[in-house]
Amino acid sequence: MADQKHVPYVPVTTDMKEFTLRAMAIGLPLAVILGAANAYLGLKAGMTIAATYPAAVIGMALLKLFKGSILEENITRTVGSIGESVAAGAIFTIPAFMIAGVWEGDFMSLSHYLEATAIMLVGGFIGILFVTILRRVMVEDKELPFPESVAASEIHKAGRGAKGGGAKFLFTAMGIGAAIQFFKEFKLFASKGEAFIAFKDKLLGINSASGAQAGGGALISTPGVSPAYIGVGYIIGPQLAALNFSGGLLAWGLFVPLLLYFMGPSLWTQVSDALVKNPEAIKDLLDQKYWNAFLADPNPAHWAEQIWIALANSVWSKVVRPIAIGGMLMSAAFTLYRMRNSLAAGLGRAIRDVRKAATGGVAEDRTEKDMPFKWVFIGIILASVATFFIYYYFSGHVGAALVATIVMVIAGFFFAAVSGYLVGLIGSSNNPISGLTLSTLIVAALLMVALGVSGEPGVAAVLGVAAVICVAAAVAGEMLQDLKVGHILGGTPWKMQVGDFFGVILSAGVMFIPLWILHQGDITRGGTGLGGANYPAPQASLMAILSQGIVGGDMAWPLIIVGILMAVGFILLRVKSPMLVCVGMYLPLETTFAIFLGGLIRGIADKVVARKKLNEAQSARVENTGVLLASGLIAGEALIGLFFAFLAVMEINVPFIFEQSGSMLQFLPTLLVFLFVGWYLVKVPVGNAGSPDEPAPPRVM
Repeated sequence: MADQKHVPYVPVTTDMKEFTLRAMAIGLPLAVILGAANAYLGLKAGMTIAATYPAAVIGMALLKLFKGSILEENITRTVGSIGESVAAGAIFTIPAFMIAGVWEGDFMSLSHYLEATAIMLVGGFIGILFVTILRRVMVEDKELPFPESVAASEIHKAGRGAKGGGAKFLFTAMGIGAAIQFFKEFKLFASKGEAFIAFKDKLLGINSASGAQAGGGALISTPGVSPAYIGVGYIIGPQLAALNFSGGLLAWGLFVPLLLYFMGPSLWTQVSDALVKNPEAIKDLLDQKYWNAFLADPNPAHWAEQIWIALANSVWSKVVRPIAIGGMLMSAAFTLYRMRNSLAAGLGRAIRDVRKAATGGVAEDRTEKDMPFKWVFIGIILASVATFFIYYYFSGHVGAALVATIVMVIAGFFFAAVSGYLVGLIGSSNNPISGLTLSTLIVAALLMVALGVSGEPGVAAVLGVAAVICVAAAVAGEMLQDLKVGHILGGTPWKMQVGDFFGVILSAGVMFIPLWILHQGDITRGGTGLGGANYPAPQASLMAILSQGIVGGDMAWPLIIVGILMAVGFILLRVKSPMLVCVGMYLPLETTFAIFLGGLIRGIADKVVARKKLNEAQSARVENTGVLLASGLIAGEALIGLFFAFLAVMEINVPFIFEQSGSMLQFLPTLLVFLFVGWYLVKVPVGNAGSPDEPAPPRVM
């Protein structure tokens, strides 16, 4: 039987307001806000959340005030969600320029801003242009379910008759997340607690002729108070949150104590001797708040716990994290291998789709009109020329810049197609952007070495290639997801594509600013900026280490190889996501612990749903409401976190209510915050399960 022609929700012949000033006026700020929130989350936790759902809900709520049409909502969501993809591409690569030492001096400089903006702009444009070529055949492919697109379209349809469309849950949760972060910044309660448990010193006999002095100890930590981390854990669920936390337990429960057991006595002796000779050296070891007190009493024995905590963090940073990097490298390769059939199918269909698109003729229906292909190909050529000059600027080598441009165009097209294909299969939330980028980075790095481009110019060129590809693939996946929503609702493709151009331009122009605010604000408050404990940026750190290691020849290969073998062990054990475990090793324990708590809360909510014997429709409503609340917690913390980081950059001191010691005892009252958030994330979703007779909504996850 012949396939029936697709009939959109809004008929082709209907003349409805769509690409309007108010739709863009709401969508563009959403692109910035959701992009900045995802930048904050990605730098802290190494994960981002799909912006399609919150962008749809917020856009619907605001346009309803102006009696906007469903096609205006479609434009607002399309433009609003594109900022998240630009941010995802940016945070996975742009900080690597600072971490790798390519950017020297202040993070905020005109040259750094222009470099980052150019990369995001070119990458975003290339992603849009490539997807425009592939749109028709991919959105009409009945083998691609587009789960998140279908869910988003149903949200829009349901919102036409709903009173709130979920906006009240999202905004209330944003307020709660913002309030918790606000009070945390004023130190109303302890943000975390930690303690060092010392092991008894002993002589460990290896054989009858030799032995080693052993001792050291273990650093234990509470979960960090973070609505965003809890929200992430809730969204990814108990199983994935547990995998992430297991990485933290491996790092802090196995590797650090084991290393300190053998290295601790020697490290303590070296540090103690150095501090006795030069008490000012404490400034290189402890936080600033301890400096004056130590200089008044410069006896290391009186500061044993603080010094041991600093040593434990140093061992984790210098030894365990490179092992985690090796694990992430192997995990990324395994992820691509596990998806090899889908990747091969995506590459194959990319070639076929170009042929189909080239012979598809001119669309007459409004819902089939893309931007004119003539201008699309001109745009690709112009973007490629711009890319060549960017790479030449970084490398100073014409041949290297030309090769890098060719790699970018070929890889960019195929990875844009693959990214779109994977979004069609599993949704943008599960799109392995960092894995695709990593493979491009390794190819580019090896080519730079073959061309004799080494040192800082080579590292910069490699990171430039990876950054453009990463942004292009992220934008392509997100855009195709939105184009599928438009296909279902009856949106006009060329209007959505033009809207995304505006969204990319604005996002690329401003996304550097939250990166700078978070980096400089952390330094002002005593941290080390991007790549440090507060903003680990695991994917960017991986890119930086690999580019330096391959091009610059500066890599701790023994530790990397240990991490690779560790990940092979995870694979043999059939761990569901070795990457999550390795990322958990790379992140601070308070981060993975808080994410784990969010997963536990989600597990409790699922158990309550099962105990109450709610049907499929009610279960879907509970899940959707919970995801909205978790998204709101993330956005609320992110916006307040950015605000206070900006105050730090401006050197505006925030008064504190209580002095924070970081002790376990001081942390006890903070448990009330976790209890409240847990109660809220279970009570509200279950309480809004609705009637069992109501039709089932699509699940957003």
